[in-house]
Amino acid sequence: METALISVLTRIFRVNLASRPRATRSPSLKDLARIRLQLERSIADCTGTPATRLRKQIDQAQTPQELWLLRNDAYQLISQRHDQSVAAERINQLIQCFEGWLEPKQLIRIK
Repeated sequence: METALISVLTRIFRVNLASRPRATRSPSLKDLARIRLQLERSIADCTGTPATRLRKQIDQAQTPQELWLLRNDAYQLISQRHDQSVAAERINQLIQCFEGWLEPKQLIRIK
């Protein structure tokens, strides 16, 4: 019965339910703390108002996805403090923290 219903819904809405993104597991507070710590370590030597603002955003993020989106801000801070190659290296090292929490196609290295 359920298969028939899915088939009908697929035809009606022309949606391929198999192509939907898979649900990821829910992170525990410990998982989020581990990711936050690594992201904060990547900007540990960055100072100033933008760094303070980013640290606050890191602390307030509630999902791995929200933390992943903050890596661009981290890259900018690190680039300003050092250079783009150092920033890319630090951000690329974070990828392993996000494996299993995001779709693999999102985990793109900076070149």
